[in-house]
Amino acid sequence: MESTTRHFIEVMGTVVTVDLFNCVDAAGASVAVEAARELLHEVDRIFSTYKEASPLSRLRRGEISLGETPPQVADVLDLCQRAKSLSAGWFDPWAIPGGVDPTGYVKGWAAQRALDLFRALPLSGAIVNAAGDIASFGGPTNDSVFRTGIVRPDDPQRLAAVIELRHCLATSGEAQRGAHLFNPFTRDFASAVASASVTGPDLGVCDALATALSVGGHDVMVLIDVMDEYEALTIDAAGNLHATPGFPLVRD
Repeated sequence: MESTTRHFIEVMGTVVTVDLFNCVDAAGASVAVEAARELLHEVDRIFSTYKEASPLSRLRRGEISLGETPPQVADVLDLCQRAKSLSAGWFDPWAIPGGVDPTGYVKGWAAQRALDLFRALPLSGAIVNAAGDIASFGGPTNDSVFRTGIVRPDDPQRLAAVIELRHCLATSGEAQRGAHLFNPFTRDFASAVASASVTGPDLGVCDALATALSVGGHDVMVLIDVMDEYEALTIDAAGNLHATPGFPLVRD
């Protein structure tokens, strides 16, 4: 019989959910959840662009140097540089007005690190969902995989697609937050597609690629199509779906 426990962590201006499946160590799960809570709040303390006193905010204003920030900042910016190269510049935290802003990487990176805290537990699977950026391992039982839905950008109460979730999924778009995605080439806030989703083994990379796909559209889809382990799906303004051949759509 499937057994699920859900935990809620309020952080980063949202609610992160942690679902643990068939865990037989309640005490160990509680310790891991608290560790995840502390990790996510520490990430928020360091990287929030909404907190004036955060090290990232101070770095963006030029009040401190990179060497004066916590080591996580340099680590994340190094990962962002790799994601920038991977996306041919469509993901570029350094192009954003107001100073370097790795927000498009941090949430996925943090959720991935939180997920790793549950790997040692005796369970069949776990999911960490950070406002639609989802990291997972295992399944609802030992012999099954997770499924999740991608909502329609014009109607978030309805699903546009259902996928098999074997690792991570990041979805980006403007349906809920309006024009907030920066195009580093045209230097304005605009999206090429209504919704962009990327699956793969690393949620930070998925997050960055989904951001790039939102603003770069077909140009970025072509890049992802030849990447090992990463797949993509976009939904255009008319509601049409476009996916790389390996995107894990459930068609039944």
